[in-house]
Amino acid sequence: MNRRRLAAVVAVLCIVVVSLLVIGLQPRIVSGLAIPRMPLPSAPPAPAATPAPAPTSGLARPGDCASLVKSLDVRRQVAQLVVVGVTGDNPASTVSLVRDNQVGGIFIGGNATALLKDHSLDAVQGVAKLPVAVSVDEEGGRVQRIDDLDGDMPSAREMAKTKTPDQVRGIAADRGRQLKARGVTVDFAPDTDVTDAPDDDVIGDRSFSPDPARVKAYATAFAAGLRDAGIQPVLKHFPGHGHGSGDSHKGTVVTPPLAQLRAVDLAPYRNIADYGPVAVMVGHLDVPDLTNGVPASLSPPAYQLLRGEFRFTGPILTDDLGAMKAITAQYSLPDAVLKALEAGADQALWSSGGRVNEVLDRLEKAVASGELPQTRVQESVTRVLRGKGVCG
Repeated sequence: MNRRRLAAVVAVLCIVVVSLLVIGLQPRIVSGLAIPRMPLPSAPPAPAATPAPAPTSGLARPGDCASLVKSLDVRRQVAQLVVVGVTGDNPASTVSLVRDNQVGGIFIGGNATALLKDHSLDAVQGVAKLPVAVSVDEEGGRVQRIDDLDGDMPSAREMAKTKTPDQVRGIAADRGRQLKARGVTVDFAPDTDVTDAPDDDVIGDRSFSPDPARVKAYATAFAAGLRDAGIQPVLKHFPGHGHGSGDSHKGTVVTPPLAQLRAVDLAPYRNIADYGPVAVMVGHLDVPDLTNGVPASLSPPAYQLLRGEFRFTGPILTDDLGAMKAITAQYSLPDAVLKALEAGADQALWSSGGRVNEVLDRLEKAVASGELPQTRVQESVTRVLRGKGVCG
């Protein structure tokens, strides 16, 4: 092969090699998608950012209840310690009540349901500077508030007879979700009273059983179901209404002696942490060797029993101070609220509504005079705000 021919062959080979190299580096087209033959190694993916926790209050440190409590003036502090009854048929009046008084809680009683429909409670929360606890009595049976809207729920006694605790937890969770969807945050249930009284007695079929252990098993399940749905349960009626002498709606109720209560009526409160986070409602019950003629809801020894012997650290509220003759026959509403808070309640409830300024004026003056120590108020405000998930 002469030199000229050899040079030409070499030149052709060089062109071919270069062309092949260029083609190998180009993307290959498959179904209109460019797929590189020789992809470059990709950099390792950046770690996903950890989402910031949702704020639970306006605090820089949401867990710092002390800062929040001290940022409130005295009137706003004592306002957190009242739960005021409202009518279910007038949403606008409830909005005005909360906007003007910034109360800690409202209670919806009766059968009217306008406030529980059409997201009416959103407007109530919208005017509140701190979240409002919205409470109802939703035990089942003859004590229900949303049965006309969401169907009937069996009584406690019927549930314990026909369902397992796990099934009762499911029933309570379903009911809790219905309540939450309507804007309710607190259910004054389950009833932890122990009785075998007839169904239509003041407690009667509101009690799960005459057996304290069975009461606790079913009440624990019901409370867990409510909490599964995001509703705060409230155990009632400490120290035990099941063997009381009558109906505190109608007058004074006397219980058996404390030793007997410890053996039966108080048994569901032992190891109270088993219920998980709950509140407790104290009834208007005279325990002869504990409260000495004073309703438990206004009696320091009753609260000391719950905090001390039973080691309860959560929020405590009173039974209704405004519509039950065990209280109203002896005390004016402002005095009853003050006595309850002095005794150890964290929140005072009156279902009758109204008189909010009168009550708050009385409490504010009591703090100013030292009659109601400010440290006592701040301690309760802290429990209330923690119970609402605002801080702590």
